[in-house]
Amino acid sequence: MTEPTAVRLARGVVAALLRAGVTEVVLAPGSRNAPLAFAVWDAARAGRLRLHTRVDERTAGFLALGLTRVGARAAVVCTSGTAVANLHPAVLEASHSAVPLVVVSADRPASLRGTGASQTTDQVRMFGDAAAFVDLAEEAELPALDALLAPGAGSPGPLQLNVQLSGALVPVEPWPPADIPLASVPDGPRIAGSRAADVYRARLAEGSAPVLPAGPRTVVVAGDDAGPPARMLAEAAGWPLLAEPSSGARTGPNALRCYRLLLDTDLGAQVERVVVVGHPTLSRPITRLVERGDVEVVSVRHAGRWARRPFPVTAEHDAVAAPDAPSPADAAWLAAWQEADRAAARRVDALVAAEGEPTPYEVAAAVARALPAGGLLVVGASSPIRDLDLMGVVPPAGQRRLVLANRGLAGIDGTVSTAIGAALGRPHSSRALALVGDVTFLHDHGGLVLGPREEQPDLTIVIVNDDGGSIFAMLEQGDPAHADAFDTLFGTPHGVDLASLCAATRTPHWRVESVAELEHALASPAGGVEVVEVRVRRDNRRALDTALRGLGA
Repeated sequence: MTEPTAVRLARGVVAALLRAGVTEVVLAPGSRNAPLAFAVWDAARAGRLRLHTRVDERTAGFLALGLTRVGARAAVVCTSGTAVANLHPAVLEASHSAVPLVVVSADRPASLRGTGASQTTDQVRMFGDAAAFVDLAEEAELPALDALLAPGAGSPGPLQLNVQLSGALVPVEPWPPADIPLASVPDGPRIAGSRAADVYRARLAEGSAPVLPAGPRTVVVAGDDAGPPARMLAEAAGWPLLAEPSSGARTGPNALRCYRLLLDTDLGAQVERVVVVGHPTLSRPITRLVERGDVEVVSVRHAGRWARRPFPVTAEHDAVAAPDAPSPADAAWLAAWQEADRAAARRVDALVAAEGEPTPYEVAAAVARALPAGGLLVVGASSPIRDLDLMGVVPPAGQRRLVLANRGLAGIDGTVSTAIGAALGRPHSSRALALVGDVTFLHDHGGLVLGPREEQPDLTIVIVNDDGGSIFAMLEQGDPAHADAFDTLFGTPHGVDLASLCAATRTPHWRVESVAELEHALASPAGGVEVVEVRVRRDNRRALDTALRGLGA
């Protein structure tokens, strides 16, 4: 018996995904996407992909994003209408981070657009220019998908396959996709944003990267997804490396822990040239540095949707090469930064320890210490990643930890789901941790809704709970002059019992009261997804931050 047209079209789309190397599919259930759901079910039963089902499209999108961030080829499949719109935050993050997320959106026939048909809206380029777009209505259009889905094809970033499905939506018989050839994909894990690093290495290998002349006092700034080339450049040239936690470059002797405290000192004032790699977004001192009129800024292009830098750039290249050998002046320059960094770190540790109770800084330090070489850490935006930036130890080169953060748009959306996806997609990690604030956790606590059939990774989620948005206390709106309005507008205390919230999803929960208890909890993972909650104060956050900022001198 001939299968319905919608079923044949859906199977053709899934076959194209398999040929392109998609091995992870996240499905949000619906009616219009039933042909796609049955097709991915058959492919999963045949061992061609791993299927994850989530009841919420927003969670599903960020789960697929996390899978893709660690190198898996992933697609998210949803039904029509508002379901597609709920993927928008994940698509925007993927676009600005150059993550090749694939969205497969079921749609009603084009003839129903502009009518009042149920669950029908304009899904054509719903994500604007944030994603490449293909509208599919017939089987004859399927052959073009292979070129669009090929690894490395087109612009980096997400792709939306909008599939018009009409008529009967369920198959007559199961589909055996075993005869679909395996994709030809590069060996080894592929990390999102690695395209820029690959280009960097290629330019160096072919000798086309310009050599930066010796002379100016130089620092290398490594933002999100800068990758190992930033570390290698700093070490080859003998320059200080100012690397964010999610840069992929924060290892080795040139990487500095307390760089942001040093940039407003006399030493920071001596910087004459900055080489920027990746997407730096964490630090206002870094922003002030690259905006200084007396500093030459050399930019290495990054792969995000908007690659143009938001600060003046003297020159921009795909890659730059170090001078032939570090000069004595460069060696002395690096040594001065290293000594200042060690001294600042001692002062920071002493100040934090003197608090006598858990602080967000101590929690970040404990999480960093608990992550072994080869481990995975997903960090929430807002305060946690900045706390980790200041407190996280710098491991030796060769002992890299994979630290991920959604820094494309630096939002708190979907962080729990991103972490679960990353842990599922990187099962060989020596340990998988996540560090988030309470508001970030509440924003995506639906990520803990895992059905009994769903695979769970081993992931410990550490929540720094200060009952609200503490990062605002450290910004202009946290000034005591705005105290009356602060909690209503920014602090937003919520009073949520996180233990009960975790109990509702049968997620193991520990609440710890001290750093020692936190270290014990981190040393004794229960397996599966678990939550460790650390209560900290918020009323002293501004004063503590002010004290820390003064420790660079």
